[in-house]
Amino acid sequence: MIWIAKGTSSPEKQGPLHLAMFEERKRIFVDLLRWNVPVRSGRYEIDQFDDEHATYVIVEDGQGQHLGSARLLPTLRPHILDTLFPHLTDAQILRDRETFEITRFCLSARITAAERRGVRRALVSAIAVYAAGWGVKCYTGVAEQRWFDEIAKFGWDCEPLSVASPSSSERLVAFRIRITDQTIARLRRTGIFMDISLNMLPANARPASDLFQLQPEETYHAA
Repeated sequence: MIWIAKGTSSPEKQGPLHLAMFEERKRIFVDLLRWNVPVRSGRYEIDQFDDEHATYVIVEDGQGQHLGSARLLPTLRPHILDTLFPHLTDAQILRDRETFEITRFCLSARITAAERRGVRRALVSAIAVYAAGWGVKCYTGVAEQRWFDEIAKFGWDCEPLSVASPSSSERLVAFRIRITDQTIARLRRTGIFMDISLNMLPANARPASDLFQLQPEETYHAA
């Protein structure tokens, strides 16, 4: 099941699926990848952007277990590219209501490689469907060069905003993804897109009980 979940000003007080996501992010980004990012209570990877303005796309196994997630940040607010990595682009950083930043793309380390590929497909599809349903025209982000190369293969209409930065051992690229009426068709042609429905999860809810479906005017189903 795929959820669209909002953040709150007190992320550590959110529901169990949010907390499972923050725990998984700590396992992946801190324990495995050795990122120098904040950790709260020794368990949760939560930074300054995990607030009431954040939107999360979460893939869950139907029993409340986090399988993968991504965070979408409005570019009218402070976000990673304009706050932490503005030097990665010589172009003007996009800041408007129709542009969101994709961050913290995370796949569970507890599942098999084949399962991770399926969760990756679900997340990519959900990000595309969210854009179609919520009027997003552009995504931006920062990624290692090798990950950007993978993103390009998915079928997104994407381009780097600058040459890769050689300032660290992991070359970083700022990028932009344009969303058009052909986006889902492009993703479908590469085989990454899968038909999904999105569900809204209240910030403090348990996914198996305190859930509600998106209303018709709020939902987008790709078929």
